[in-house]
This record gives sequence, C-alpha cells and structure tokens, in this order.
Amino acid sequence: MHSKIAPARAAALIAGVIGTLAAPGGALASGFLLPEASTAGIGTANAMVANPIELGAIPYNAAAMGFHDNSSLALGALMIAPSFSVNTASGNHSGTGATWVAGPMFQAAIKLNQNWRLGLGVTTPFGLETRWGYGTFPALSQSATIPLPPPLGLTTIPTGNHPATTKLEVLDFAPTGAYRVNDNLSLAAGMDIYWAKSAQLDSNLGQMSGDGIGLGFNLGAMYRIQALTLGLTYHSASTVRLGGNFTPLNTTLVMMGQLAQGQPASLNLDLPWRLQVGARYEFTKTFAAEFDWTYTGWSQFRQLVVSGDRTGGIISTETNNWNDASAFRLGLTWQVRPTTQLRCGYAYDQTGQGNGYFSARVPDSDRQTFSIGIAQGLSHGFSIEAGYMYVMGQKRNYAGGVPYSATSGVNGTTALNGQYEMSAHIVGIEALVTF
Repeated sequence: MHSKIAPARAAALIAGVIGTLAAPGGALASGFLLPEASTAGIGTANAMVANPIELGAIPYNAAAMGFHDNSSLALGALMIAPSFSVNTASGNHSGTGATWVAGPMFQAAIKLNQNWRLGLGVTTPFGLETRWGYGTFPALSQSATIPLPPPLGLTTIPTGNHPATTKLEVLDFAPTGAYRVNDNLSLAAGMDIYWAKSAQLDSNLGQMSGDGIGLGFNLGAMYRIQALTLGLTYHSASTVRLGGNFTPLNTTLVMMGQLAQGQPASLNLDLPWRLQVGARYEFTKTFAAEFDWTYTGWSQFRQLVVSGDRTGGIISTETNNWNDASAFRLGLTWQVRPTTQLRCGYAYDQTGQGNGYFSARVPDSDRQTFSIGIAQGLSHGFSIEAGYMYVMGQKRNYAGGVPYSATSGVNGTTALNGQYEMSAHIVGIEALVTF
C-alpha cells in the first residue's frame, strides 16, 4: 500500500472484482447449482432421488445402492452450451463464455455383503461462467479526468467497476456407505469433499484467480413397498476457502495509493445445503413416474468476506441476502424393450436471488427444464446411456431501486438495469458396467 487510504479503496475494489461470486454462466438450476449428476438424471430432469432401479440414481441418493445386487461402475461426461444476454442502454450484449463446458460424471458402487455397500462419486454440483464485454453497462464504463502531482498532470481513470469474466468449477468427491436394513429400507451416509479447482473473478479494474477446499456431509434414505418408492437425501452446507492472487489492472490508481497492489487474497464461498424428497410409482412393469421436490438453502449465501495479506485481515464484507428456493421435478421412464429404456422429464426451478442485491454476475431467474434420454443394455453387464436437456430461463427485467455511485457497491443498483435472458443445451453420455 502507498497511503493510508489504500485499504478502504482496496476493499471497495476487491469486493467489486469478486462481487457476488455466484454467476450462473454454467449453472442450470437456481443460483450456481448444477444438479445434473448422471445421464439418467439428465434424461429425467434430475428426478432420481427415489429410484431404486437405475444405477444413475446413486449419485442423487446413495441409499439406492442398497437395492442393487451387483457392484457397478459408471463413467461419463456432462457437456453444457449456455447462452446469456442482456439488453441495456448501450444495446444487446452476450455474456456467454466458452461455447461448450464439460464436467465429469463418475460413480462406483461396491457390494461388500448382503447388507453393506460402499460408493465413490465424482460430480460437478456447482459451476458458472459469464463474460461481459466492457461497455455492456454504461454507468460502470465511465471515467473521470483528475489532476495528479507534476509531472503527471491530468490523468483519466475509470470511475466504475465493470464486471468482466467470472468462472467457477467445483468438484464433489463423495465417498458414501449404504446399509440395507431389510427388503424395504436402505440408509446411507457419506462425505462431500468440495474442490474449487478453478475460480476467476475479473473486472475492468482488477483480476483474482485461485482455488480451495471445503467439507460437508450427506445422508440418504430409500423405502420401497410394492410399486411405491420414497426417497430422501440431504447435503449439508459447506464453506470453501478460496485462496489465490489479486492483480490490479489500473496502474494509475496504484500509484495514487487508491488501489491495492498485487497481493495474495482469499474469501469464503458458502455453498448451500440441499434437501431432496421424492416419490416414484411403477404404474406397470415397464412404465414409472417420479416426482421430486428440492429445497436449496441459498440463505447460507449471505456474505462474501475478503481478506488480503498486505492489507491485514478482513478488508471487505459484501452482503448478498439470498433466499431459500424450491425446485419441482417430474421424470418418466418407459422400458420399451428388456434392454432399452426411454426417458423424459420436466422441472421448474425458482430463483433465490431477489432484486435487492441483484448482480450482473448472477443474472438469475426462474427456469424451466425439458429433457429426454435413452439407455441401451449391451452384453456382459455393459450398457450405454445418453441424455439431452434444454433449460429455458424466464426473461428478467431488472430495474434497480438504488442509484449507483462510484463509492458504493454495484449490486442492486441502477447501473445494472436491463432485460436479462438465458438458455442452455446439456448433453450427457455415460458407459456403465455391473459385475
């Protein structure tokens, strides 16, 4: 730091750069949640928490392992093509990052004996990527000419904190165990080991990148009686501590002592808890339907606390104040042949983000999901599955109630006024084997 006012200016800058972390560039449920955990889930709009039949239900509810008589392995990939845009006073702008974003899907379930199963899953439950070009938000693209001591003279500096690239990918390594109590009931418990393998948070003033680890736990139960199966699963909240480096982009402000120098920086990212309850009914031996309700604890995502090594301890606290939100999912499966299954589904996700702290890094809205899928059994216990999902976000016309000023935060202000739209295509491919 070059002057006594630097910590305050640095706090405002880093808070703006990091902003509200939960941008949904790759996220396909409310907030930055990615519920897609298997190809079977993609094909049924993620209505899988009460399915005792499909191997693809295990990543959604580990208690499903208790109803499978064999060990199994599943390996696949999730591919997402998101589209984000906003119409502001400066025109229509695209906020899309990479054309396609890929994530892993892996699940192992090992039968130890008649009652016990062990599992290990790897999924990407949280993710995002958005990129807004400079000038998208006119109020954040302005500059001012100020006098500096000789020989510098008049200098033009930015007065807004324009969001640029936001990217986050969180992997979940989930070791689990399931115990089949009897023919009707299976219980499960495990850990969620979150690894934020990449985090990038940029604005026109500065950049931050880093990674981090967080821990949580999960519980599951599944009860089956004749044609009806009930399922329940819970994932605890978790905090991922992101550590990395902050790099200022405006050297003039650094020289003036109004901007933090490059330094190690960190923040705590609070991931929400998730409660899922589902009911599945087999109308015939070949046709079944499942309805799930998911409640996500976005109220955990209230603040981002930023720390910098050179500024000494906590330098900024930003409030988000999200609300808990529900999602409703319906999935259908039809066994058209002994080795061929068709799937389809529909889901409605409510956003947890209100207008009070709206962020361009999080142009979130209520969303509808439509999905189809197919599974084909092969020989020697092998099968292959594919699924497709289309996510359609509701248009969000945002008009901030708080005037923007260069000395205040950006979220929830008139600087972000505009009409936001989103959609996404999702494809999943997976190979499975039982043994």
